[in-house]
Amino acid sequence: MAYVYDPSNIFARILRGEIPNNTVLETDHTLAFRDIAPQAPDHVLVIPKGPYVTFDHFINEAPEAEIVDFYRTAGQVCKVLGIEPGHGGAGFRAITNSGENGVQEVPHFHLHILAGRNLGRMLGRG
Repeated sequence: MAYVYDPSNIFARILRGEIPNNTVLETDHTLAFRDIAPQAPDHVLVIPKGPYVTFDHFINEAPEAEIVDFYRTAGQVCKVLGIEPGHGGAGFRAITNSGENGVQEVPHFHLHILAGRNLGRMLGRG
């Protein structure tokens, strides 16, 4: 499947500085910012600066430096928020949605980091 990136999506516009954001961390390859409609007390979105549509698109096509930077930045977000369960935090959930069945709302790969309360089961049984 060929991925077609839409440069008018909201995250692309944030990356171009057209829409403001509440930045948590930024590197050469990655931007992490607070979600404008948080689903938990801490809800941060981590996005690559490159034009990747979904998780698999990113993993299969991004250069290694971008992939490493993305995941290290996500780890640093957990540290900044103080949510790392191995270091006294109560834990978190990291989610990425891809495509129609994954209910992806923005066609730019992103990772949600949610924390600050018990988040319940990820999916209902059945």
